[in-house]
Amino acid sequence: MRTLFIGDVHGCAGELDALLTACDWCPDDRVVLVGDLVAKGPDSAGVVRRARELGMLAVRGNHDAHVLRWHSGRAPEGKKLGKEHRLVLDTLCAEDWAYLEAQPLYRRFPELNVLAVHGGLVPGVPLEAQRADELLNLRSIAPDGTPSKRVDGGVPWASCWKGPELVIFGHDAMRGVQRHPYAVGLDSGCVYGGRLTAYVMPEGRLVSVPAQRAYVDVHGSP
Repeated sequence: MRTLFIGDVHGCAGELDALLTACDWCPDDRVVLVGDLVAKGPDSAGVVRRARELGMLAVRGNHDAHVLRWHSGRAPEGKKLGKEHRLVLDTLCAEDWAYLEAQPLYRRFPELNVLAVHGGLVPGVPLEAQRADELLNLRSIAPDGTPSKRVDGGVPWASCWKGPELVIFGHDAMRGVQRHPYAVGLDSGCVYGGRLTAYVMPEGRLVSVPAQRAYVDVHGSP
């Protein structure tokens, strides 16, 4: 059985379909979305529906977590909901919300020696002690070892990760596809006009398709 790990889709349903075709997807393949299924792109509901219908697995991304907080009434007091997230709340159905809510912060695939997460893992910290905020948002490690959400906050966390599991992650569109000895980053900025990327295992092959257009400006994104 093949496993297709797919980077941040962000509501780009057409590109998701194109990537599955480019990978020669068949029903026997296992598909794992590495978070941020929704927001920013044109069809978040279409992406979640496709994931449900095709039995895809996923891990929760920071934008998925954000809309889930609002949907469940746990929104931060005094905060306003942006239009890109309001569109998600207005278009997802009950089955879509149940699917998103069911996705964990990380998934392990022992037969592949792989761990999938959206943001990242702080090197040297046991998995059970990793903070949810960093699993969702980590990008960099500062020279003093401090974890950072910022691209300019240090070196890529994945460059410091020593295994033993291969970590497959998303979230870092500014750096694009990353290949480190024990980590592979798949966010290639589809929603910003880049590409949507998959990592096909067990062969370890990257496959990508171009975005149909830029849906949002990368410089104005969180």
